[in-house]
Amino acid sequence: MWFAVWSLLVVGTLVGAFFLGRRLWRSVVELGRELARAGEAAGALAARAEELAEIAARERSDTSATLLADRDELREVVLRLRAARRARRDLRAERHADVARGWRAYWT
Repeated sequence: MWFAVWSLLVVGTLVGAFFLGRRLWRSVVELGRELARAGEAAGALAARAEELAEIAARERSDTSATLLADRDELREVVLRLRAARRARRDLRAERHADVARGWRAYWT
C-alpha cells in the first residue's frame, strides 16, 4: 500500500515539475523576445534623441556678450525674435479659437 502512495506522490511531483519547467521555459523565451524588442526600441529612441540634439545644436542662438556689438545688427536680431514670438502667439491663438469653435458646436 505504501509503495502505491509513494509511487503516486513521485509521479505527481514529476508531472508537476514538468509543467512548471515548461511554463518557466516559455516565460524565459518570451522574456528574451521582449528584451530584444525593448533593445530595438531603445536603439530607435537613442537615434531620435541624437537627431534632436543635432537639430537643437544647429538652431541654438548666439548668447555671447554683445556689449560692443553693432546696434543695427542687435536691433535686427531683436526684431526677428519678436516676429517669431508674434507668429507663435498668433498660431497658438488660432488653435485656441479652433478648439473654442469646436466646443461651441458640440454644446449648441
